[in-house]
Amino acid sequence: MTPTPSGNPGAVRDARDRPLVAVTGLGVVTSLGQGAADNWAALTAGRSGIHAITRFPTEGLRTRIAGTVDFLRADPMVAPLLSERFATEAADEAVAQAGLGKAFPGALFIAVPPVEIEWPQRRALAEASGAAGDVTYADLLRAAATRRFDDWHDLFIFGTVADRIADRFGTRGSPISLSTACSSGATAIQLGVEAIRRGETSAALCIGTDGSVNPESLIRFSLLSALSTQNDPPEGAAKPFARNRDGFVMGEGAAALVLEDAAHARARGARILGYVLGCGEKGDGFHRTRSSPDGAPIIAAIRAALDDAGLAPDRIDTVNAHGTGTPENDKMEALGCLAVLGERMRDVPISSNKSMIGHTLTAAGAVEAAFSLLTIAQGRVPPTLNYAVPDPAIPLDVVTRARDLPVSFVLSNSFGFGGQNTCLVFGADPA
Repeated sequence: MTPTPSGNPGAVRDARDRPLVAVTGLGVVTSLGQGAADNWAALTAGRSGIHAITRFPTEGLRTRIAGTVDFLRADPMVAPLLSERFATEAADEAVAQAGLGKAFPGALFIAVPPVEIEWPQRRALAEASGAAGDVTYADLLRAAATRRFDDWHDLFIFGTVADRIADRFGTRGSPISLSTACSSGATAIQLGVEAIRRGETSAALCIGTDGSVNPESLIRFSLLSALSTQNDPPEGAAKPFARNRDGFVMGEGAAALVLEDAAHARARGARILGYVLGCGEKGDGFHRTRSSPDGAPIIAAIRAALDDAGLAPDRIDTVNAHGTGTPENDKMEALGCLAVLGERMRDVPISSNKSMIGHTLTAAGAVEAAFSLLTIAQGRVPPTLNYAVPDPAIPLDVVTRARDLPVSFVLSNSFGFGGQNTCLVFGADPA
């Protein structure tokens, strides 16, 4: 999919005399499909990628559904390898669209899920230890000393995915791996924007990727009562902003954005898909999983993004919501948007991609950034599925069918466990 080029062809710096950050390539992989075109067609048609999990047995589990990417595989099927595979496919598409050649002329910022050795590998180590009863740490060290598991050492190191992606695309400098919970993908983009504005690089490859739908992560989120338990039908489970919402649905995938200093992009004749105009990030130390009940950090993140973009709140045409479908998070997001955009927010179209692809966790902020740029380029706001029972406590204009309208500026929200709040503002043109 090739979005229409933006206007204002002469702009290369923003109102604060910082390099304007242009997007010249994007790539997407989700449970809806591979590539921006397939994802956009499915998303705007209101098709769901959420289905019953077949990757591992789910008997006895409260939640048995997810938005897994079943058409791409890894061997073994572990989070680091799946995350690498998704990131590679998304970055291949983005870099090819940007037309930057074989060696990427800038830095890599990649959001990856927290890494730990998974149950099948733990079991193999335990069996190799030869322990007759309870397995001790000394037993595991003895198994590791056999050198049969050396490959796992690199596999389960946090920075391995970034190192491999950097090698594949020839990015410059040390790759940056990050994990800031559900805002990670947006934070990767923010880091790229800041590096370009500081003049440290003329281009940045920013990726969010997550392939961590596995038994342990599913059970952990279930124990937090964070997941929807409405397994049948799977496509009806994710209900952002609806009164009968009961939790999020895990998803997986990746998105990659090629960011460039606008002067660099224009000098080489690149097609500009849009701009990252503003970034706002605020921490919330209120609770490990819950948001502050007054919404102050969310409000501050939204305001910071708008201030950074040099935009008044009334310039936002639509909101790409974090919209997880958890009771408290949706309410807090609505509170934050209403506090910043005022009464006008009741009429601003808002939509949650998670209703169709699930919550792609570490990748979510990047995936939703890509969809935000496509919303601008195509002039179409994707729908939110399963909004059949509106919540009177959330007086928002939730889009339930794809809506065609001119879109110049999008606010994209990403709010994570532990109080990681990151908001991005995208535009067709400089503010």
